[in-house]
Amino acid sequence: MIVMSIAGVDPSGGAGVFADLKTFQAIGVYGTGIVTALTAQNPCKFFSTHPVSPQYIEEQMDSVMDSYDIEFIKTGMLYSPEIIELVGKKIKEYNLKAVVDPVMVATSGGDLTKEDIAKAMNKYLLPQAILTTPNVAEAEKLTNLKITKKEDAIKASELIECNNIITGGHLDGINTINIDGDIFIVKQELIETDNLHGTGCNLSSAITAYLAKNNDLKTSILKALDYVYEGIKNGNHGTLIAKI
Repeated sequence: MIVMSIAGVDPSGGAGVFADLKTFQAIGVYGTGIVTALTAQNPCKFFSTHPVSPQYIEEQMDSVMDSYDIEFIKTGMLYSPEIIELVGKKIKEYNLKAVVDPVMVATSGGDLTKEDIAKAMNKYLLPQAILTTPNVAEAEKLTNLKITKKEDAIKASELIECNNIITGGHLDGINTINIDGDIFIVKQELIETDNLHGTGCNLSSAITAYLAKNNDLKTSILKALDYVYEGIKNGNHGTLIAKI
């Protein structure tokens, strides 16, 4: 079982491609990693981003797909509308099943805005995805809807282009899951901790790994929620050995 992460590099290892590869390994699948951008960051501070050209991202994907039979992938930080459009095209070209973590990072000093990113995701990426995993802030940008309570999250989930889970870390632990229009709530106790860097990356990569291990979408989401929760509770979400 071979899966793919398309995301940025976090040199501190807590998020991005490095974190995804750790999660893939913990759950028992082989992970490949396509780098969209280099970053300078640590769990406490983001310094800068150095993007990879869309052409080289495409070459990375083609080189991996030339050798491996991959069905399930996840996407993380895609940096620009051009990269988002490219990844959407490649998902369609290779008939990939994509879990999209809609990471939205504004470009310092450039013309790119978070609204541009959300617009590009809605146009090029989410229609090609089997699931997206926004947090509350990301869901607000994808839907232009303010989310302050469970009912808002339910409404937003109905506006998002594909199956989705709006994670509840900023909504009293209320995770809102919408699969083929069937909406259900999974509430988790919030844990007071500073160990939250990369949890969104780990959730989406865990879902991808569980899908590759022949779980259905709902089961994969529930297992991934447990995986991340246990990792946060134990203070080692990036290297947790999951119960398969």
